[in-house]
Amino acid sequence: MKTTMNRLPLYYNFIIEKQHENVQNVSSTLIAKSLKLNNIQVRKDLASISSVPGKPHIGFDVKTILNDLEKVLGCKELDEVILVGVGRLGRTLLNYNGFNKYNLDVVASFDIDKDKVGTVINGKPVLGIETIKSFVNEHDIRIGIIAVSGDAAQRVCDMLVDAGIKAIWNFAPVHLEVPDGVIIKHENLAASLALLIQRYEKSKSEASKTNS
Repeated sequence: MKTTMNRLPLYYNFIIEKQHENVQNVSSTLIAKSLKLNNIQVRKDLASISSVPGKPHIGFDVKTILNDLEKVLGCKELDEVILVGVGRLGRTLLNYNGFNKYNLDVVASFDIDKDKVGTVINGKPVLGIETIKSFVNEHDIRIGIIAVSGDAAQRVCDMLVDAGIKAIWNFAPVHLEVPDGVIIKHENLAASLALLIQRYEKSKSEASKTNS
């Protein structure tokens, strides 16, 4: 079961979209229905962080609740991020223009491949991996994304920690060890794909039984 902190980014993204649609107020009922969540849980989550309670039949003021969410999630200001690993996944992440919706800006990438170093992908320079520490210190970077192979991931993780990175988003298919004070989020794409296939096969089997 998702915790409140895990659900808050879902609300944030949804309300950002409503703001772009010039929606003035949003109800917990609409949020719950759109995100397929429990209405009571959504109401409790938002009440726990909102500075102004939602109004009956009107809901929450979009600007106010968005500001409250930004304060809790720590994304009021745009955070600069670096990415390590410019393979297929890394290039895909560099070409993704949706990070700014989450107040993240990937400002540079790093790789060991000399043929890639010096190139630019979607406006992001590819730098030599040996320059990570100096770049992080110079630009006061605190968030890093790992998109390298599993066998290189821990070494890269250690380099980021040594450089001063405090939060790591790991896309490598391995569990990484970090010291106290460093936050890490593992994004297991293989496991997610396996779960997706499992659910698809189950639904296909159930549909077959229904039609037989």
